Amino acid sequence: MGSTYLTDPAIFLIDTLSSLYILAVVLRFLLQWCGADYYNPIAQFLVKATHPPLRFLRRFVPPIGKIDTSSIILALSLQILADFSILMLKSIEFSLGALTILSITQLVSLLINIFIFAVFARALLSWLSPGTFSAASSILYSLTEPLLGTCRKFMPDIGGVDLSPLVVLLFLQLAKMVILPPLHELASLIG
Repeated sequence: MGSTYLTDPAIFLIDTLSSLYILAVVLRFLLQWCGADYYNPIAQFLVKATHPPLRFLRRFVPPIGKIDTSSIILALSLQILADFSILMLKSIEFSLGALTILSITQLVSLLINIFIFAVFARALLSWLSPGTFSAASSILYSLTEPLLGTCRKFMPDIGGVDLSPLVVLLFLQLAKMVILPPLHELASLIG
């Protein structure tokens, strides 16, 4: 019954709860940015779950065009707080710069993963139940259509088969491989 007996469950709880709430904040930001239906039940859940801290932050942080900067600041602050707590529990020394870069890296990874899963889920839904409407399919359409629509503009028509999800998934995976390693390396250099 060493120090990890209670440390590991605490780290698990901090990581899980903070990750779920950060996911909700980032999804709210993305759905607002891409103009998803505000009255969708999933969007309403995200709005109600994230409204209290965002209402407070919006007093001090104005939006920039369509970009809700208060959501970005909230997600980054929560990620920094969660990473700080976890590193303290693990007794790992770090600098504020390394912690910030690590948190930004995790948020960029989350953002790319959201798009990967959304494109994949939309493709699966189009194969399994084409033409049906649900709250989830509406959200997936709003979230992925900017990427897929842009991709379709540059792809030739291949006999009615839409390969844009495959191309977007390839580009998103490539983005993870190109963007994240330099950020991890920068965090380790600063730390």
